[in-house]
Amino acid sequence: MFGMEFYVDPSRCIGCQSCLKACEECDTHRGVSMINFDFVDRKETIASAAYVCWHCDDPTCAQVCPADAIKKYEDGIVGSSLKPRCIGCSNCVLACPFGIPKLVPEYEQMMKCDMCYDRTSAGKRPMCATVCPSQALAYVAPETIAATRREKPVNTFWFGNQRITTKVYMMAPANTGEIAIDVADYTWEGENELVPQAF
Repeated sequence: MFGMEFYVDPSRCIGCQSCLKACEECDTHRGVSMINFDFVDRKETIASAAYVCWHCDDPTCAQVCPADAIKKYEDGIVGSSLKPRCIGCSNCVLACPFGIPKLVPEYEQMMKCDMCYDRTSAGKRPMCATVCPSQALAYVAPETIAATRREKPVNTFWFGNQRITTKVYMMAPANTGEIAIDVADYTWEGENELVPQAF
């Protein structure tokens, strides 16, 4: 399955949490789910979203690791911290603009989605993508996305003045070139509506 890419489409998430359970079964995660699952606005809607690590081209988590425990592989996957090197300082947890890494207390180690590296490096799909019934998490060829989705895959994000490009794509409206998701890029309109600034 080489030539496949990972796509996240929050608008397709149905909240079934199958991805959480499947992720726990990945051999590299030791029974801990690495999916970041949340409810978008629990007070107003049942909408939910599941996210994997975005695998940044220039990973902030690796930059701030004082023990050099986080490595980016040749294929662009950013792995969990190396257990013998991780000192559990949480620098990576605090620095990640997407809020992905987790410090797992029982292992005293930072763990995060490594795109099921034991599977993808052998040409298989990540566990979460094999079970997602709505394909909110999809690991497919770019041609498949182009032929079956009206949304556009985007992998450039802005956090204030920081531009980040990623290996994983987010599905966005067709006229979207980049996504700004920093708190400073949001404004309040009306009484309760939070509206992102598109560009």
